Amino acid sequence: MKIPNFNDKNLLEQVFMHRSYLNESAVKVESNERLEFLGDSILSFVVSSYIFNHNKSFHEGELTNLRSVLTNTQTLYVVSKELGLGQYLKLSKGEETGKGRENKTILANTLEALIGGIYIDQGIEAARQFIEESIIARSEEIITSQGLKDAKSSLQEILQEKHKQSPLYKILSEAGPDHDKKYTIGVFLKDKLLAKGVGHSKQEAEKDAAANALLIYSASF
Repeated sequence: MKIPNFNDKNLLEQVFMHRSYLNESAVKVESNERLEFLGDSILSFVVSSYIFNHNKSFHEGELTNLRSVLTNTQTLYVVSKELGLGQYLKLSKGEETGKGRENKTILANTLEALIGGIYIDQGIEAARQFIEESIIARSEEIITSQGLKDAKSSLQEILQEKHKQSPLYKILSEAGPDHDKKYTIGVFLKDKLLAKGVGHSKQEAEKDAAANALLIYSASF
């Protein structure tokens, strides 16, 4: 598994341009955030299409859970680490000091940017091939490692079954600069705070809160 060759070397450079670097660059360049946005959509489409066609007996909820595991931050982080994407990142001095090259969210986002870049540079089939080789081909390994249901899905099922209520996630606080936000999110049952979670993205913090809720309160649900 390796990074595909790019026809447009400037586009490849943009893949690794973290937004923090722009604050210290004298040259006007574009960060990888737009590529990340595009790559996220392409990743979801390719994985959704594959699991839809290869899991004929799965209902919508099962397909959603499977897609979530194959496209979540942890999965993308592991693949990004194996590809060595961190070594190519352009980061600010602050991010370098803060070990940004090893940051789970930054690496996961960079993989999405790479997927977006492959799509622009070589088209959807090249992007599909990369996703199938780097993620889909190891589906069993990923599912075995993480479990099919993520923490949010498991918590949702428990609360619906026991209380006929869905969990509610609320941002309790935000800290840090825009390029390195840290969110604290609470998960509530009605007005009762079940647990808190922390992460560098809202999604990551929500999953952490759900996992903590399952750990702390599962016996009392």
